[in-house]
Amino acid sequence: MEHITFGPFRLDMATTALLRDGQELELRPQAFHALKALIHNRGRYVGYAQMINQAWDGNLVSKHTVAVTIGEVKKILGEFGAWISYRPKLGYRLEVPHSDDLVKQGWHFWSRRTREGLEKALDCFQQAAVANASDFRAFEGISLCYLLLGSYGMRVPKEMYNGFLQAHRRAVELCGLTPERRADRAHGLHIFEHRFQEAEMELLQAQRESPESPEVYVRLTMLYVTQNRLDDALNILLAARVTHSLWPTVPAHEILIRFCRREYEIAVACGKKALELHPYLHVARLFYGEALEYTGHIEEALEQYRLAIIMSPGLIWLRAFEAKCLARHGQRKEAQRILAELNQSRKTQYVDAYYMAVLLDALDDRDQAFQELERAYHEKSVALFLLDVDPKLDGLRADGRFAVLRDKLFGSKDAAPHAVSA
Repeated sequence: MEHITFGPFRLDMATTALLRDGQELELRPQAFHALKALIHNRGRYVGYAQMINQAWDGNLVSKHTVAVTIGEVKKILGEFGAWISYRPKLGYRLEVPHSDDLVKQGWHFWSRRTREGLEKALDCFQQAAVANASDFRAFEGISLCYLLLGSYGMRVPKEMYNGFLQAHRRAVELCGLTPERRADRAHGLHIFEHRFQEAEMELLQAQRESPESPEVYVRLTMLYVTQNRLDDALNILLAARVTHSLWPTVPAHEILIRFCRREYEIAVACGKKALELHPYLHVARLFYGEALEYTGHIEEALEQYRLAIIMSPGLIWLRAFEAKCLARHGQRKEAQRILAELNQSRKTQYVDAYYMAVLLDALDDRDQAFQELERAYHEKSVALFLLDVDPKLDGLRADGRFAVLRDKLFGSKDAAPHAVSA
């Protein structure tokens, strides 16, 4: 075999290199051979004589030398060093827990970023946590599944956030607060708890600890959008574009920022570039569709909305974009039909109330629109991060009920700047 994988590691037989998540670790040649012997006998004890034969080519060394070498291997494996155990008279054993296969399968499903994929991933990670309650990767996976299911609007955000907090807390207990976990927690503080100042402090700290993380850039961008700091948001994203132009959500969020800045023609141009790079990213098509709609390209906008719906059938609320566009451009009957279907779907599936409010406003039902915005607040809709800057809400801002909702979201201690005017 050219290489052997176990856990997050890969042992390269040709180069005698040990990699963790693609990054090479320093490993002495003798330690490499000792680890190789343990891997070849995975799940079985390797006694002193067998270890000498397989790892030292029969050259006699003391048991102390073997113990020191195995100790070096355990240290290099970090938190996974506990997979190597020792029993007197039996020797050393590398035992990769069953949870490892479940974790790998979980990340496979998670990478799909669909509701079905995330729910399957969550099931795998939860099984892994039961199989090995000390495997931090299982709890990290659980936390990220809950975070994405909530922040992508696939399931009720409030419920998903509670699950995220529990799993995230356990992952930190097991393996500390890494920059990635710090950024996840900060995202929760921003999106679900509306604690904007704390979120910014944590995200900036995560950026200092991991300056190459594109996810931190995107989350800072979203935070600055919420606070109506659109210049800061654009500057952060332009900085991210220099080194992370191929990260899917970077070009997508540039469309969003341009749209919120009312730079609709520029947003259209950004949308074309984003789709050239990532044609299967539904949020890019949504943002591009909005830019097209606000520049008067209605049929093209509808096409983008419908393609986004096809790409992400698990996101029922996407249909509200199409219906809103139809309502605003004379096709009210069709928009009302979609509204009725969305209300029917809501009986069994999550439908983001924020976008229902936008649709109802387009149908001139302002009272129901504000009821939906109130519902969005109580369900912790992620879309509320756009409340102060979203052009789609311009028609509601003069209503006194909007100010009441805005005060709930921002509070008196953490208030955002004044909203963008229509």
